[in-house]
Amino acid sequence: MFSHIAAGYEGFDHVASLGQDLLWRPRALWTLDRFHRGRVERALDVGCGTGELARAVARHFPAARVIATDFTLGMLRGARGHRGAAELGPRVSYASANALRLPFPDRAFDLVTNAFVLRNLSDLGVAFREMRRVLRPGGTLLSLEITEPTRPAFGALFHAYFDRVVPMLGRVVGSEGPYRYLPESLRTLPSRGDLERILTGSGFTRTVSESQSLGIVTTFLAEADGRGDQSR
Repeated sequence: MFSHIAAGYEGFDHVASLGQDLLWRPRALWTLDRFHRGRVERALDVGCGTGELARAVARHFPAARVIATDFTLGMLRGARGHRGAAELGPRVSYASANALRLPFPDRAFDLVTNAFVLRNLSDLGVAFREMRRVLRPGGTLLSLEITEPTRPAFGALFHAYFDRVVPMLGRVVGSEGPYRYLPESLRTLPSRGDLERILTGSGFTRTVSESQSLGIVTTFLAEADGRGDQSR
């Protein structure tokens, strides 16, 4: 499914979100600035898609080296070939990886990020424990995800668009199935509070969630505790 939409994924998201997705990642990184303690020299982006967040992290932390990973080879090809990748040179590298079993050693990164990935993971607890495992103690996890709007009246308007119009736009570009999956996947995502509880149970402390665009998306931040490595 993700291979099918890889070529037009980024442009479609800009249109379907009415341009709002161009703001969500920078805002998430500004929130990270208020939360994170210490340096960012090594960063990992999980489920990088076409690499938007990985590139944003590399620009935001000019001294950092970023590894962008994805399970879908078509997405990785798009990330590597993106016009913005060349300007960052070797500071951003790419690897195929499964979020449930990351191929990196313990305590390898200062920062782990992901954007619009959590809804696609079959076991959030396992995924968060893996992200915690590869973080140094005191390192930070940033997860940006589509969530239920915070105001019921706006939520009705959001779902009218998200559940009906977005799949119709997908049909126009020959990808109705994947973009029908998008609103369906939101229904399986735990609430903000439940996500924070899963994070805490996975070896994270000092969790924070900050809504954007009336709750359409939420930035989740969590600090890896210092008690040592978590078992897989």
